[in-house]
Amino acid sequence: MTELSGRARVQADADARAVTLEFVQRGPASSLEEAAENLGVAPREIVKTLVAKAKLTQSASEHSYVVALIPGDKQVDWAKLRRLAGMKKMSMTAPEEAVAATGYHPGTITPFGARTPEGQTWPIYADASISGRIAMGAGEQDLNLFVEADELFAAFDVVVGDIGK
Repeated sequence: MTELSGRARVQADADARAVTLEFVQRGPASSLEEAAENLGVAPREIVKTLVAKAKLTQSASEHSYVVALIPGDKQVDWAKLRRLAGMKKMSMTAPEEAVAATGYHPGTITPFGARTPEGQTWPIYADASISGRIAMGAGEQDLNLFVEADELFAAFDVVVGDIGK
């Protein structure tokens, strides 16, 4: 079996979850603000998909990952995310760890089709300010997708709370 491209993997997962996506070629962008301008949206309407490493025990080898969805005009408040996720320690992953955890490179990460090579998926937490039609990574460089936030949250059983600053 051949591996699907990022966009095809995203679409296959969205179809399986009965979620409607719209793909848009954004073109190259060197910042979130430039990406928002290319898409014709405000930076807050682009939702960043971040991968965090959560330490489960005192042993550094025992960890899990969580996915955080945060509007483009905010940053993750790690203390708030740790409380919401019930974790004592959490930190942003290195780019290679994000690829290993999701199969996508930073800047292309989306919950749709995000999994390890073994098929492992991770819990998703979203900032409560996310609503309406949002843009996010679509599994490939220079490509974004648009989706209704409520539809995304329901499809993934996203835990919503105040995780931004």
